[in-house]
Amino acid sequence: MNLLLPKGYRNAELLHYRLQTSSEQYWIRRGANRTIQQFFAMSQRVPAYKDFLQAHNFDPTSVRSVEDITRIPIIDKDNYLRKYPKEMLCWDGEFAHGQWVISTTSGSTGQPYYFPREHSQDWQYAVTAELYLRSNFQIHKRSTLYIVAFPMGAWIGGLFTYEALKIVAEHGGYDLSIITPGIQKQEVINAVKQLGKNFDQVIIGAYAPFLKDILDDGAREGIVWSEYNLGFVFSAEAFTEKFRDYVLDTVKAPNPYTATLNHYGTVDLGTMAHETPESIMIRRLLVANDQLDTIFPEAHRQATFAQYNPELFHFEQTENSLLCTSYSGLPLVRYDLKDYGGVMTRADVHRRLADSGIDVIAEAEKANITETLWNLPFVYVYERNDFSVSYYAFQLYPDTIRRALQHDELAAVATGKFTMQVDYSDEGRQRLNINVELKHGVISTPDLTAVVLQYIQDNLIRESSEYRETYKTVGPPALPVVRLWDYEDLTYFRPGTKQKWVIKDVNV
Repeated sequence: MNLLLPKGYRNAELLHYRLQTSSEQYWIRRGANRTIQQFFAMSQRVPAYKDFLQAHNFDPTSVRSVEDITRIPIIDKDNYLRKYPKEMLCWDGEFAHGQWVISTTSGSTGQPYYFPREHSQDWQYAVTAELYLRSNFQIHKRSTLYIVAFPMGAWIGGLFTYEALKIVAEHGGYDLSIITPGIQKQEVINAVKQLGKNFDQVIIGAYAPFLKDILDDGAREGIVWSEYNLGFVFSAEAFTEKFRDYVLDTVKAPNPYTATLNHYGTVDLGTMAHETPESIMIRRLLVANDQLDTIFPEAHRQATFAQYNPELFHFEQTENSLLCTSYSGLPLVRYDLKDYGGVMTRADVHRRLADSGIDVIAEAEKANITETLWNLPFVYVYERNDFSVSYYAFQLYPDTIRRALQHDELAAVATGKFTMQVDYSDEGRQRLNINVELKHGVISTPDLTAVVLQYIQDNLIRESSEYRETYKTVGPPALPVVRLWDYEDLTYFRPGTKQKWVIKDVNV
């Protein structure tokens, strides 16, 4: 079953107007109605979902109104996707005879999971991309080179972006050219050098840590980034306003609210939400005034803060976890993304900020972004709810490190306990820190540290396809920073307490 875009979605100018003039409740109501329509269609046409509902003793006919949505059983990878064969998860049980583009997760937890995507999902992403490319980057007025610096392998980022951009360029008739170097850093730099000044602007789509390497290496090669009119589209992980400031300062971008934006997306469902000038302005105001807890649950961590269209992606919050409903190759209703975050109406965000003395509309006028404002709700997301760290935009899990330390040579000197965390150096470069506990009486030496690093590095390359490709491209800067600690050192290995394998509370 191909996704049928709602009427009017293929006219970006009209849709932009509707997002500005139709009320937020109008979009929320349409999103809820679309969720119910999808639920009934899945309950009749997706074999796995039929079986899932029967196993949970849930009668589809009991859903009669939008209020009943919250009673529909929640699905996730374990209780649904991994439980049924692919064909049962597809519309009408058809998989082998479809026309899919298939993307994969990194496989860091063991077996990668493969998600088939229909061409209609490329259109769905294209609709979103066209809106922000016009709103933020004025592609209807400027000739544009878009450099796709997301991975171009079996992962969703690069190819999905390329397909959507092709649709945008051809359907909209824009002067939009595309080059796809992927994570070949030197090729990105070369493209800017050789092609950048032929266009009114250059947009680079990249994961934030990878862009940092591009900017630093390019500067060492003599590129003066401020000579180009640059914009940036990020994806896959959160970053701080400090990082955004670094990018803005490096390229001398004139408008901090329109020069960059971050996506919130997954392999499961694609691009679900993105930063807007309004969401960026709000987060920057809260950070500058030390008021993050005005709207977020944590006062010292900067969540990705984005707006979304409920008619395309219907978000719900259950406790501190996000659920999403959307048409896709594997259609999903009330799917637990395992992401720590929440949902807020725009009206509620504005009210909370007003109570703290911030008038959003007045601030938008001062920032000259009133033409970009949309009546859409917000979603915020921190890191994933599982035990992992996000490094160069992919997830790394403790088991990969644990298996490296279980090698006979290391087991003789290390207890097998460790912690892993990601932070940033003073230069803004992302680092993967791995702290390893030595056995009693074993002394840390540079040679031993090098041996431990080598085993960990070998296992990362062996088990994580995304790390392997990243290391090929980035080289030594992507290596973990390994530190060896004495037995029961109180810093990370306090005796009598449960070992903390992952530390995520670094304020960067």
